Amino acid sequence: MPVFAWPIRVYYEDTDLSGVVYHANYLRFLERARTEWLRALGFSQERLKDEMGVAFTVAGMEIDFRRPARLDDLLEATVALEGRKRASLNFVQTLRRADDATVVLTQARVRVACVSMATFRPCALPGGIFAATEA
Repeated sequence: MPVFAWPIRVYYEDTDLSGVVYHANYLRFLERARTEWLRALGFSQERLKDEMGVAFTVAGMEIDFRRPARLDDLLEATVALEGRKRASLNFVQTLRRADDATVVLTQARVRVACVSMATFRPCALPGGIFAATEA
């Protein structure tokens, strides 16, 4: 699958006193990009919950903070599907400044599990998502 990219602007509320993005907000940026990746495939979180009875939850994450993002930066968050199993998806995600895509600010490996809304236990990916993520 091609790499998906989503623009994100750093606002004052995203930063600490020094004007650098607070570490927990990088996770929000990555989450937004995965949500938009899913939407680009034709699936909204709301539809998955209401019509299919499933949700995605982060099951594991490894993150490297390499360089700081700062107030007013325009970032590009990328989502690359690295692998999938019956009930989970593995991603490599990056955050870069939009004006210098050669420098990675943050890189993460993220594993999300598909869970049943009724039991919150792992369940199979809906067929449409499984088909849409075939290489």
